[in-house]
Amino acid sequence: MNVKVFSGGAVKGLVGALRSEFEKMTESSIDGDFSAVGGMRDRVLAGEPVDVVILTRSIVDDLVAKQHVQADTVVDVGLVATCLAVRSGDPKPAIRDRAELRSALLSADAIHMGDPERSTGGIHFAGVLRKLGIEEQVRNHLHTFPNGVTAMTAMASSPAKQPIGCTQMTEVLGTDGVDLVAPLPPGYDLSTTYTVGISASAKNADAARVLAQLLTSPDKETVRRAAGFAS
Repeated sequence: MNVKVFSGGAVKGLVGALRSEFEKMTESSIDGDFSAVGGMRDRVLAGEPVDVVILTRSIVDDLVAKQHVQADTVVDVGLVATCLAVRSGDPKPAIRDRAELRSALLSADAIHMGDPERSTGGIHFAGVLRKLGIEEQVRNHLHTFPNGVTAMTAMASSPAKQPIGCTQMTEVLGTDGVDLVAPLPPGYDLSTTYTVGISASAKNADAARVLAQLLTSPDKETVRRAAGFAS
């Protein structure tokens, strides 16, 4: 029997790392959709069948309040930093402060980002561009995608001379062909808590609980850190 998962793209790598162990423990398979958290929330609210949600803490809390997620199953997976990335092999710019971050973005001839209205990283990065005062200057270089994974995948094969991208660290580490630069500097940074919960209408609740336990178990801290999560 499948376990249906609606998750932010930031958690895709971690779920993949634990998939084999989960399947051996439960004889169930994971049917996962990984995309912008806003889109996943909307699908839950629309009543689509799902067993497990792995979204931002604020969204999961809202789904609990609206009785779509069981309150006593909610557990934080961990924090994920928003960061910059470059195509593998390209020089990594310094982004230690406002001046360096601004220079790095203005020097790029293509800027890859997730959905600025629905994805966690995309929403935040759009705000960073406004805060830096360069939104109009870089507008023609912006390439937006449904989520950070698709943004990074596209950047990996970008024909641009000097592309750069911004998304969640887990999405960078989980994508071939891109290299992590660093988290955004103080004043522009964002660390997001991702949280797991079991749907109030879960059809495979027992296996869903096993997946939630694997994702959050202290024994899996090394796996989480390798995927890009902080405690």
